[in-house]
Amino acid sequence: MTNEQLAEKIYRLAGPSDNILRISNCMTRLRLQLAKKNDAMLNGIKGLDGVMGINDTEEELQIILGPGKATAVAELFKRLAEDSPKAASPASGGKPQIGDGKALHARIRARNATPVKLFFKRIASIFIPLIPGFIACGLLTGCLAIAAKIDPALTASPLWNLLATAGNAVFWGMNLFVGYNASKEFGGTPIIGGLLGAFISHPGLSSITFGETYLLPGRGGVIAVILVAAFAAWLEKRLHRIIPEMFDLFLTPFCTAVLSACTAAFLLQPLGGLLSDAIGAAVTGAINTGGAITGFLLGGIWLPLVMFGIHQSFTPIHADLLANHGVTILLPILAMAGAGQIGASLAVYFKTGNSFLKKTILSALPVGLMGVGEPLIYGVTFPLGKPFIGACIGGAFGGAVEAAFMVGARAMGISGLPLAPTTDNIPIYLLGLITAYITGFIATWLLGFDDPPEDGSSVHAPEIH
Repeated sequence: MTNEQLAEKIYRLAGPSDNILRISNCMTRLRLQLAKKNDAMLNGIKGLDGVMGINDTEEELQIILGPGKATAVAELFKRLAEDSPKAASPASGGKPQIGDGKALHARIRARNATPVKLFFKRIASIFIPLIPGFIACGLLTGCLAIAAKIDPALTASPLWNLLATAGNAVFWGMNLFVGYNASKEFGGTPIIGGLLGAFISHPGLSSITFGETYLLPGRGGVIAVILVAAFAAWLEKRLHRIIPEMFDLFLTPFCTAVLSACTAAFLLQPLGGLLSDAIGAAVTGAINTGGAITGFLLGGIWLPLVMFGIHQSFTPIHADLLANHGVTILLPILAMAGAGQIGASLAVYFKTGNSFLKKTILSALPVGLMGVGEPLIYGVTFPLGKPFIGACIGGAFGGAVEAAFMVGARAMGISGLPLAPTTDNIPIYLLGLITAYITGFIATWLLGFDDPPEDGSSVHAPEIH
């Protein structure tokens, strides 16, 4: 089935356009917020060729399609929704589902907008746009490190040094990017957030002292930048209220920048430094002291954390570790959860008699090896129950290997095999992957599972709130 045909079939089941409140997508999923849903619609979509699985939550219907395909189908789906007339949906019994979509959307968002979820979502939104830069620079730096080990003479080459500088560029600009995105998320002017990120990173700060107070460029890393950007956004919104309109364009950005810069230098940057140091010490101390046991626990619980969205809270920790230490020792450990999924899914493949499930596994395994785990989570292990536990066991053993050798990675946002070149100990990282594959397979094989019927009707992820 082509992407055009798949988009059209999904639209016929999920539509008409009155029933579709919002269309979006992530790397692997088409996300639809619908006014009404029913079992006929969900089973119909789940059975389409090209759909790896669905995750039906109260807030939205997530249709798992895989990398690349999700983006392409989402664009085609948007065109269908915009161009199609208001027509009845087969899944709705032939009656148009007309209602106050905006009001329903608002009610759903209000019901699910807990302070913790909103906080994690806001933090994640600051860093997610930076992930492609970390992937590009991390892979480039990793490949150069491999090339230098093969032939050390390459490090004297102007081209090698040019590429090495490019590979380090994301760290030089990270505080600016984080400041810009954080200010946008907190409701301020983005460029002021970027300006303040540049200010607290400026090398000129090292020559400034106030009595016994020494200013240190970059102190606090991204934690300090987020604090400063949040304060500046808060201050800017209040200045807009008290400064007369005729002076607002000039005085508000001026006062925001000056007052925020002073507050940053004397209060927020030192506070960010304390928080950053505490986070770094806690992470490295826990892994260094606990070793394999800490890795076992982190690798084992990572998949449940992902399922409930708590994993987003680790994003600034990765970024802070990268900024301060050049590597994050958390990512290789947590990446083992995806490797455990590979082993668990292979065990299901060899044990199941369900052809639909076998097809789902074969289509999802390649992207799983590349570190994209949603198709296997929602299409295979989580719906079957026990294989999800087997995947967690595999991730635990793989995480123990990574923690025992303190393997670090120079990137974030990737896992699986693509993460290997970015690590500082490629053989051990690969050993951890193999360990997670094998133990995930064995655990799932021993735990077993209830084989679903041949039509695949029960192979869908339960609702998560």
